[in-house]
Amino acid sequence: MTIDSSTDHSPAFDRPDPVLTPLTCNQAARLVRLALRAAARLGLDVTYQGGGALVPVDQSATMPVLGLCNLARAISAYDEQHWPRLVERHFDQVLQRLRTGPPGPPTDPERELIQRLVPRDALPAEWTADKPEFLPGLLSVPAIAKDGVVTMFLDPSDFGLTWPEAERLGLANLRRRTDQVEYLVHDDTTIALITGSSFAASRALVLDTVLRESLHLENPKYGVLVALPTRDHLFIHVIQDLSVIPTLGLMLNLAARCHSHDPGPLTPDVHLVTCHNATLAWHPATTPSPDNAPLRLSPQLTSLTKTLATLEPPATPST
Repeated sequence: MTIDSSTDHSPAFDRPDPVLTPLTCNQAARLVRLALRAAARLGLDVTYQGGGALVPVDQSATMPVLGLCNLARAISAYDEQHWPRLVERHFDQVLQRLRTGPPGPPTDPERELIQRLVPRDALPAEWTADKPEFLPGLLSVPAIAKDGVVTMFLDPSDFGLTWPEAERLGLANLRRRTDQVEYLVHDDTTIALITGSSFAASRALVLDTVLRESLHLENPKYGVLVALPTRDHLFIHVIQDLSVIPTLGLMLNLAARCHSHDPGPLTPDVHLVTCHNATLAWHPATTPSPDNAPLRLSPQLTSLTKTLATLEPPATPST
């Protein structure tokens, strides 16, 4: 993307920007100009080369790359008249973090570590090659949260722990968190919306605790549908009958919009989670179809709907 001092209102610039989603090319160009101006005001010698981040003009400099993708998602919710103030505030916070430096390793891992979901492709490949995935494309990583800053640790040996030991502590602390739950009711569909924290989606790692303590549900007979589109959102529907099919459509739409617009995207997919002998098993809820055809129900969800169909009351004969 070429950055110009003028504003181009041609149709091409009204198309979605391929990197700084969900902004248009024109909006993305304005964001980059605002970001460069804010960085210059703070004495940061950076430039934009089209990769969704400001990079040092001097390639040998030790200053980190300053990503703009989550900032683009965050400001997209506001009228453009507010963007200059939001961008200035963002870079003030960035500079403060650069001055204080990254947090050190936890001094009390048993109390401080908390497990966090992160996309594999958001981290350098050489750091994650040997790390198992919780769901396709998502890793469970030990982290600490301090003063609004989350720091992940991909080598827990830095503070004397193995990966399994750090994960065990991180999951234990994740279980201790509480959820902010709201309910979306649409026709005959009810979806629990867990939000209000950048660890909301990570609570999927301890879904049994969420079901029991936040939704007051033990061992759901037919399972649940779960979506974790961004780090701040976890959507859950308790399956009871064939209303699961329209609910799936609604959750796919909600998840797709969150994933494409909100900060911290994780996955747009919806998952079927079943319970057997108090053990949860994760399955895809849909199966991709070739040639951009509509999604199909996964084999697991297809089998479940056949079971649910047998529970439906018989149709009343017309008179």
